[in-house]
Amino acid sequence: MSSPNAVVVVATMTAKPESVDTVRDACKRAIEAVHQEPGCELYALHEANGTFVFVEQWADEDALKTHSTAPAIAELFGAVGEHLDGAPDIKMLQPVVAGDPNKGALRF
Repeated sequence: MSSPNAVVVVATMTAKPESVDTVRDACKRAIEAVHQEPGCELYALHEANGTFVFVEQWADEDALKTHSTAPAIAELFGAVGEHLDGAPDIKMLQPVVAGDPNKGALRF
């Protein structure tokens, strides 16, 4: 179960059409290292039509701050920068629980 101070992030990157495989490979390489970072509760990659979406959950804001300067992230953005069609879109989200509390919020 997540900590009460958990932070949810949705980060989206769109690859240039000729760079989809390159961006996917760089994202996959980063995941193993990120999963080892302190406070990482969820770091899951999804893809549709060259758009890559990370759904993340961090134990607290300090864990997210540490992640943002971690070597794996620096390496990821260094590898994908020229292959993206625009800047990444990164949103920190607050839960809005409704309906069944077991289905209305992330729980990891």
